[in-house]
Amino acid sequence: MEKRTEQILFAVIKEHVKAGTPVGSEILVNKYKLGVSPATVRNEMANLEDDGYIIQPHTSAGRIPTEKAYEYYLKNIKAKKLSEQEVKALEEILNEKDEASFKQTAKALAEIANTAVFWAFHRHNLYYTGIANFLSQPEFSPTMIYDVSAIIDRMEEIIDKVFDDIDFEPQIFLGSKNPFSPICSTIVVRYKHKGHIGMFGLLGPIRMNYEKNIALINFIKNKLS
Repeated sequence: MEKRTEQILFAVIKEHVKAGTPVGSEILVNKYKLGVSPATVRNEMANLEDDGYIIQPHTSAGRIPTEKAYEYYLKNIKAKKLSEQEVKALEEILNEKDEASFKQTAKALAEIANTAVFWAFHRHNLYYTGIANFLSQPEFSPTMIYDVSAIIDRMEEIIDKVFDDIDFEPQIFLGSKNPFSPICSTIVVRYKHKGHIGMFGLLGPIRMNYEKNIALINFIKNKLS
């Protein structure tokens, strides 16, 4: 992909992640220093649509990124650095490194990432939190409540099924590759602690702040090592 096209695609993704609404060329021209004319942005967006990276939902004038766009994006991003406040808060919670502190960490992660968080302390000992964050995402419309509720109902079954296949380095399961549902994205990792193997992860919409959330998963995983 040419640099200018990539720059415009990444701007569409970043804006959509922030706002959760379709992105128009005017927003990109006004908010992002792309160094090109509005006409050029529109032409590039038309090309990105033709190539399957963005789509026009319903009759909206704006566009949203596709799964293909996020897959391309994930190959080209780096984890963000956590703030000193976030680091300090998580370190204090994780000081004891026991089940109670892991539950508190899960709650903190859910609040920081605005996603659901699941934590399997052992294979059959599951805790999850942040479900309200998950249900409140704008892409999960009232007509999808059954689909979203089914994910929560099957969470223990799904985690039990995938537990042994998860790596000890963070993995991202996006959309159609997601064991929970094709409408979701998951960042997950297994870890070893005091002779036990556990697993934790974030569960949210495909429209997720991956740079921040990868950094959060990496930070917690490194503290458990």
